[in-house]
Amino acid sequence: MRGIAVAIVAFLVSIVGGVVVRHQHPLHLVFVGDVMLSRSVGAEMVRRDDWTWPFEHIASVTAGADLTFGNLETPISLRGTVQGCGYCFRTDPRAVQGLVFAGFDVMSVANNHANDYGPVAHADTVAILASASIGAAEPGRPVIRDIRGTRVAFLAYSYPLNETRITSDIAAIRASADVVVVSMHDGIEYQRTHDAEQERVYHAAVDAGADLVVGSHPHVVQELERYHDRWIAYSLGNFVFDQNFSSDTMHGMLLDVTVTGGHITGVASRSVTISSLYQPSISP
Repeated sequence: MRGIAVAIVAFLVSIVGGVVVRHQHPLHLVFVGDVMLSRSVGAEMVRRDDWTWPFEHIASVTAGADLTFGNLETPISLRGTVQGCGYCFRTDPRAVQGLVFAGFDVMSVANNHANDYGPVAHADTVAILASASIGAAEPGRPVIRDIRGTRVAFLAYSYPLNETRITSDIAAIRASADVVVVSMHDGIEYQRTHDAEQERVYHAAVDAGADLVVGSHPHVVQELERYHDRWIAYSLGNFVFDQNFSSDTMHGMLLDVTVTGGHITGVASRSVTISSLYQPSISP
């Protein structure tokens, strides 16, 4: 009986104003850039018959987090038709094994390659991710994950960015989440400095209530900025990619984010190096 009484007292103490106090144990979230599982990367997985191959040297980092997020630059499907894209990506559904192995929980499917093989392949991608318990974030389809009592919302957009829609979506979801993360697929490819449009829209997202903005598409790392006590990573660069024509495109940024009591309390960047066989690892 004494044990039951102690438990009841502890529960009552945890309630302030009728709201249960959130557990204070810090959460560890990981954010990475472009994940492209087609072209040379896909060919290497097929050759080895190993769909976890790209993540062999990084999975201990990404899968060890409470939540891992990236931009999926590849439709996952065996269906669809090419939509006239200059570089068209599509990968075998077995590639989802690698995403599971690497511990991905949420991925943006809002990018310029999402519809390379049309709406059928895009629908397959969302369904295949869902079958692996990976959320697919895109305009009109935010993802909210409850991590030990902390609600983290993910919104994702691709260029051309609609600032009015983005800020409206953030305002609408703000009351439903402790932490709001916005993924932006925008910017100028291979440019290491963000441009004026990125700054304007990304700042507007923070002003509307975003706690963290993470960018992709330039394929190289851009600045990490603290703005109004919130964080913006203008471009995390590549994470898994076969753009081995330059050193910049074979490096990326991994963002370690700490959340305590429903608030971001720490952000740290780690450099990622992509090998000639398209495998990312933490740079020494």
